Amino acid sequence: MSADKEIVMQIYRMLLNHYGPRGWWPGESRLEIIVGAILTQAVAWNNVEKAISNMKIKNLFTFQSLLDIAEEELAALIKPALYNRQKAKKIKFMINFIDKEYNRELDSMFKTTLPQLREELLGIWGIGPETADSILLYAGDQPIFVVDAYTMRIFKRLGMVDENITYQQMQDFMHANVEANTYIYNEYHALLVALGANCCKKNHADCSLCPISSLCKQSSHLQE
Repeated sequence: MSADKEIVMQIYRMLLNHYGPRGWWPGESRLEIIVGAILTQAVAWNNVEKAISNMKIKNLFTFQSLLDIAEEELAALIKPALYNRQKAKKIKFMINFIDKEYNRELDSMFKTTLPQLREELLGIWGIGPETADSILLYAGDQPIFVVDAYTMRIFKRLGMVDENITYQQMQDFMHANVEANTYIYNEYHALLVALGANCCKKNHADCSLCPISSLCKQSSHLQE
């Protein structure tokens, strides 16, 4: 086992021991998870929950309902998730894609090879790598690591990756050093989110509370 892989997996075990299983992604159906992956772009999850609640009141989590609802009405319902007009448009594009390309059959869609389906998702307006990978991992149970701002921040502060690392480079790093297991990818991503939200914050790090501070090259500096 390489030195990086040993440390990366040690981080996973320490975080899991500290936070416990995260049970992510919360969603009653794969369709809800897909919509949630779009709604959570650039916003906290509690805002997404309010938007999803509004949609559930209107019984919107069927393909037919999402196809039938006017974009303007959908935008009004998801207003708590912010950027609601753009996100309503993105949801519509996504649902129309699944309808036209896969006849609304998610089983069929997720049987498509991972590289091909990822490319197709990235071709949909408003769907970037993090959203596409969230859909693949959490709704499709596909073995792909979801990278977000927390992942980048934490591993940069640990001193394990370059400050200018790209999304793809960060994902390649995780794939090289984490067992290709959907459960581990799921938990690891959610654990990094918990660490980033609770300790390793953007403008301030509560290193005294961090369960992996002993491994961090910046912990003493960040506490100053």
